[in-house]
Amino acid sequence: MSTPRLTDRVAVVTGGARGIGGAIAAAMAAEGADVVIADVLDASAAQPVLDAIARTGRRAVYVPTDVTDAAQIEAMVERALQEFGRIDILVNNAGVAGQCLFHELTADEYDRVMAINLRGPFLCTRAVINHMLERGGGRVINVASQLGQIGGDEMVHYSASKAGVIGMTKALAREYSTRGVLVNAIAPGPINTAMLDEETEEWIAAKLADLPIGRFGEVHEVAPTAVFLASDDASYYVGQTLCPNGGDVML
Repeated sequence: MSTPRLTDRVAVVTGGARGIGGAIAAAMAAEGADVVIADVLDASAAQPVLDAIARTGRRAVYVPTDVTDAAQIEAMVERALQEFGRIDILVNNAGVAGQCLFHELTADEYDRVMAINLRGPFLCTRAVINHMLERGGGRVINVASQLGQIGGDEMVHYSASKAGVIGMTKALAREYSTRGVLVNAIAPGPINTAMLDEETEEWIAAKLADLPIGRFGEVHEVAPTAVFLASDDASYYVGQTLCPNGGDVML
């Protein structure tokens, strides 16, 4: 039996109630971490993930958190420190998609997507960075998207926000890696989550036809990348974007 890679570490996962975030939270617990699930969804939505973590023998708490609200984020971080005494890993996963022709895209919708997808990681990272620096290190993992690398039809706002996440990741990595905080990103391809429900049948059919692997990914195929980046195995990964995307982007 292999040794757990995250034993006794504490991870905060935003958008951790379901989907990719839920899979990451459960996977990190299976590798020995205690987990704070921060999500805007009702606590009942997080129960399956909380139950999965309980079965691993690790602890988890759910903290209702809107990642666009700095005060709520500060309160969530304070709760995490009260419960566990430390934060070793931050996974900025909370996000929202949306499909709209650019000439029909309203400023309000553009701002909403940017607030969740880009401002959220900024606020969350800012809330934990001093704690990590005081402890001498930590891991920040930002969940971007392959559309932040190649763009997406009728998804200018989403693509721009995820490209911003990748740029933020590189800049933070340059600023903090010598002080022990390693910052990296994950850019998943199309994954079977609630976000796909927002896409049209035409988009889904076209994307499936275009994917070299011929299918959408599953959340359990993304979570191991986050576990790896949080572990000591990734000690020389700095400012990188790892891409579980079924061949949608080949760099």
